[in-house]
Amino acid sequence: MNFSSITDDLFIGTTPSTDDYNHLRGLGVRLVINMRVEFRPRKDPHPTPLHLLWLPTFDSPLVPIPIKALRRGAKTALETIRNGGRVYAHCAGGVHRGVVMGACILIAQGHNPHAAMNLIKEKRPLADPFAFYIRPRILKFAKEWNA
Repeated sequence: MNFSSITDDLFIGTTPSTDDYNHLRGLGVRLVINMRVEFRPRKDPHPTPLHLLWLPTFDSPLVPIPIKALRRGAKTALETIRNGGRVYAHCAGGVHRGVVMGACILIAQGHNPHAAMNLIKEKRPLADPFAFYIRPRILKFAKEWNA
């Protein structure tokens, strides 16, 4: 599993395996947000399973990530963080969709959208929040969230 710690409450990375859930649990993760349309979350067999939120989205400039999905993920993440848990947002490579979700979580926590994108890029160098079709989704989410 390839992931980066963005803040004390937020990790962004690649798709975790069932075996990775125990590692995430050990880090204090209580919510795993899966942004992959092509890959359903693997079930967590642990007696106290992680909360798995599936927000199926495409990594394509032709199909924008729905703001409704980003809002749902951000709200669920805020609730998890308020209750003392950490959040793991992922997509296939931890470059686009998981990054958008991570930026939206930071914005929901009060970060400026540009500061959120810069922080993610600093903490996860392979992330690309500035991609021509990714950045506008982050900025649109920020505008609607802060309205």
